[in-house]
Amino acid sequence: MKAVIMAGGFGTRLRPLTANIPKPMVPMAGKPVMEHIINLLKKHGIEEIISMLYFQSEQIESYFGDGSRWGVKMSYIRAEADFGTAGSVKNAQKYLDDPFIIISGDVLTDFDLTEAINFHRKRKAQATIVLTRVENPLSYGIVITNNTGKITRFLEKPGWGQVFSDTVNTGIYILNPEVLGYIPSKKEFDFSKDLYPYMLSKKMKLFGHVAPGYWRDIGNIEEYYLAHQDVFEGRVNIELSGKRQEYPDAKILVGENTFISHGAQFSGTVVIGDNVKIGPRAKIFQSVIGSNSIIGRDVDLNRVVSWDGVSIGPNAKISEAILCRNAFVGEEAIIEENCILSDHSKVGENCWIKRNVKIWPNKEVEAGAILSTSLIWGERWSRDLFADSKVTGVGNTELTPEFAAKLGAAFGAMIGEGRTVAVCRGPSNAARMLNRAVISGVLSTGVSVNDLQTTPVPVIRRELRSGRLAGGIHTRLNPDGNEEIDMIFFDQNGSDLPTSKSKSIERLFFREDFRRAPIAGTGSIDFPSRVIEGYRESFIPYIEKSVFEKTSPKVVIDYSYGGASEILPGILGELGIDAISLNSFIDQKKVYYFSQFQREALKQLGTIVKSLDCDIGFLLNPGAEKFMAVDEKGDVVSIQKMLLKVTQLYFEVAKPKRIAAPVTASAGLEMIADEFGAQIVWIPSDHQAMMEAAGTEGIDFVVGTKGGFIFPGFQLGVDAMFVTVKILELLGRTGQKLSQVTGDWDRLHMAEKEVACAWGKKGQVMRSLMAHSERAARIIVDGVRISEDDGWVLIRPDRKRAAFYILAESYSDETAKELVKEYVKNIKNWQK
Repeated sequence: MKAVIMAGGFGTRLRPLTANIPKPMVPMAGKPVMEHIINLLKKHGIEEIISMLYFQSEQIESYFGDGSRWGVKMSYIRAEADFGTAGSVKNAQKYLDDPFIIISGDVLTDFDLTEAINFHRKRKAQATIVLTRVENPLSYGIVITNNTGKITRFLEKPGWGQVFSDTVNTGIYILNPEVLGYIPSKKEFDFSKDLYPYMLSKKMKLFGHVAPGYWRDIGNIEEYYLAHQDVFEGRVNIELSGKRQEYPDAKILVGENTFISHGAQFSGTVVIGDNVKIGPRAKIFQSVIGSNSIIGRDVDLNRVVSWDGVSIGPNAKISEAILCRNAFVGEEAIIEENCILSDHSKVGENCWIKRNVKIWPNKEVEAGAILSTSLIWGERWSRDLFADSKVTGVGNTELTPEFAAKLGAAFGAMIGEGRTVAVCRGPSNAARMLNRAVISGVLSTGVSVNDLQTTPVPVIRRELRSGRLAGGIHTRLNPDGNEEIDMIFFDQNGSDLPTSKSKSIERLFFREDFRRAPIAGTGSIDFPSRVIEGYRESFIPYIEKSVFEKTSPKVVIDYSYGGASEILPGILGELGIDAISLNSFIDQKKVYYFSQFQREALKQLGTIVKSLDCDIGFLLNPGAEKFMAVDEKGDVVSIQKMLLKVTQLYFEVAKPKRIAAPVTASAGLEMIADEFGAQIVWIPSDHQAMMEAAGTEGIDFVVGTKGGFIFPGFQLGVDAMFVTVKILELLGRTGQKLSQVTGDWDRLHMAEKEVACAWGKKGQVMRSLMAHSERAARIIVDGVRISEDDGWVLIRPDRKRAAFYILAESYSDETAKELVKEYVKNIKNWQK
């Protein structure tokens, strides 16, 4: 059997480690990671290896040559362009006449490949994906199989609500040669996104083999560092170079011509290369020392990964850092955790390099300097900045002006020089501070800014739909009322920024190598004067104004001291709606405490509506995205009941054929849809999914379970100002009061509960849940919604906490609670 090693990646997420070398050549315990792959293949009798090259290919070919040094035969194919994983292998088709194995050149694994190959042959598979179980599957492609190993479903890098198993794609494949015939030539084509879904749709023999053993994708710096710790702890079975030397409480592997001075102390596992000199009284714990390195006297190294040619001066202290080729550390320098010294970088004597600093190649820090980033990234920034399209953090602690400026620069670099974006904020001093910082960052990349100042989110969304701008940012206090700030990023059409673009911003942010504009090319700031007027003018045509001339509704609106108070009253006046305004001025202090006074505000709103004999009352949140309502009797309408009432009204008036709703929505929606012969498209319970549904052809209305609705004709996002007026129109057209909008769904009862579950157990629980519900009628969209004889229950992993959320509904309150209780018990058992 032949092997194909995928060795063409750019190594973007590993920068600056890969600033001068391709990703497969990054050292792992003293050897290029690709060398460990070749040793594994040789161990399992695979001796003909084709390497697919693209980026910095000459270094790989120069190092491995014909492969004879490792007892294998190496050949190389250079791609003309980046055609994706499958498109790249297509180039080797003429050399692959028999079944072959594909493996990535940047993973560390000790899988039994022989066992995987035997599985492929025994199942007579056309393609076998080697799988492994992981605690946190979010960053990988999940693969679901039946009890024979046949693949039934793929989920590429899901959210927690789509984690239906903990078995993930390792990027190791065994293919029959005829499979290459399904891959187009010289076109971008991916195994997991294109080929395997095609094979699944055609019911081909596509299997998954769950391999025991160790596997880690070292695609980013954190994973690279953790892989070394796994090597030190003996969690992975790989071949390490050097001869074993006996030291108390230590496992030391030493290369040739290495000199260790008297008094040097070692603990844990230490791997030392060739031609290394270690000075007296040096203390080294759980570290790799590359070849041709010099470690001075009294040096203290704690969990350090050091490449070839590194020189460390006397009394230097380094902890949990990575030192790349020919890095230099001066006498008595201190280097803290999570630092990286790139190739040929130099840190002078008595320097103090604070944690999380990256020093790029050939940079020099002068003697005695203290080097620190303006933001000390907390643990929450170690992997992902974005949750959907938002960056959220504690104001002035995690989200500082320095952070915001850097994030703005990353956004600007992604947008591209010469274009213009819109930027605005909520009514708070903290939002103003960070808004100004993010504007500075954007301008520094040559991108211009339309500063909309204090503007609600729906207005910037509508402004972006004009097509004149390349994107936008809104900064606000987090609506949950804690100390956090949200920075929301928008695409050029006003929808939330898609994941592909947010990931691009993350890469630029963490690499810190985004382009700055020259002085003459910095962006400009403009303050557009007719944004609010433009919103009003676009608003009115989507409302049937004549309805209000006949019905003359009387409404009370509490603006919660937010920006809608400067916009909506003018619209209501133009439509002839008699409105009483509460808290209709901007007060940044009151906005800060919105979540604390919301309940009391609703109670007061109900009292006013009833006492003044009004038709309805609305409480808008400060951002004007969500609302709550009270009916003409002054009674607060729950969010779920409001969802059903608005949907009932919309069906009676518009009679849509398809609507979208989150899986957390009441089964009452199905009753309404059935009555009108319509279809419900079930979607995840988040705003991003709502907007994607709103942009789908044939969907006229999107329901939300968090106080928001989308009418796609006007907006692609939730807009409480538009929705309140639309509800008044629907009530007027049907001649009903809000309390009169009812149905059989009014008898339904809901129960809910949160149950603790360790992050590392979530995938295991979801796998058990999928098996448990295999024969039940279920919706697998965001968690698993299972239909029971007398109701339904939704089990969904919480995205932010180590917990599961359980929601049940039935005509009996007692039955709903029993369903919740049953699955609380199940989840606890499935964690064992």
